Amino acid sequence: MKALTGYRKYAENLMRKLLRGYRIYFSRDVLNSDGRRLLEDIIKSMIYSKEYHPGLIRSVRRNPSMENVLKLARILLAEEEIEDLLKTGIEGPIHNSAWHYLEQE
Repeated sequence: MKALTGYRKYAENLMRKLLRGYRIYFSRDVLNSDGRRLLEDIIKSMIYSKEYHPGLIRSVRRNPSMENVLKLARILLAEEEIEDLLKTGIEGPIHNSAWHYLEQE
């Protein structure tokens, strides 16, 4: 049964890729076709890892908005990590680096 944990890690990594690539995979806060492909891989991995949430998965497939994707992301990732990944995806890596924190002081 240890192979199932690999599916969970794979789903987590794909979700990180999806959130970090906000400008690539989203348009007007809805997943585009590339983002939908990535979302389907995430869902398959969640099903293989026995983390099946049928109601949530159904709603994300029907309406792949940012709000619904974040609901799915909260199952896989911590809230702080989600915020950090989104900030990096939207503002870019420079705005979310140590230089940004030094400028605030």
